[in-house]
Amino acid sequence: MKIKYTHTNINAFDWKKLSQFYKDVFGCVTVGPKRDLHGDWFERVTGVPGAAVEGEHIALPGYPEGEGPTFEIFTYKTPDGERPAYINGYGFAHVAFEVEDVDIIFDRFKAHGGSSYGEKVVKYYETLDKTLTVVYAKDPEGNAVEILNWRQGNCE
Repeated sequence: MKIKYTHTNINAFDWKKLSQFYKDVFGCVTVGPKRDLHGDWFERVTGVPGAAVEGEHIALPGYPEGEGPTFEIFTYKTPDGERPAYINGYGFAHVAFEVEDVDIIFDRFKAHGGSSYGEKVVKYYETLDKTLTVVYAKDPEGNAVEILNWRQGNCE
């Protein structure tokens, strides 16, 4: 049986703003039409009475057009629950983007409304002979995002 990972859903307070954030910072692009899902079938599949969402899929960077996974960013018309879990909470904790230059992307991330969990760290892994540059950040809605780069050799 062939299995393929397709998307991760992010339930946003404002899908348009959050989607635009990921487009502006990481170069994601809209895939397919805007989604407006509602009705009996959607209530049945979600198990949520009156379920209705609007949103879109955006292609994640680094894959040939139309072949990679997407973020499915939706806003429920009747939301429920709390903000996203803390970075050290249970369940899905963060998404990660490997980038060419962590500083440039993190500056862009902050300029578009993101913030930091901690500080940027540069760590040499002797066993790999590679240096990791990494920062954990929060998008404008508080979702955790890891921005990282691996370089060959000791770059500390």
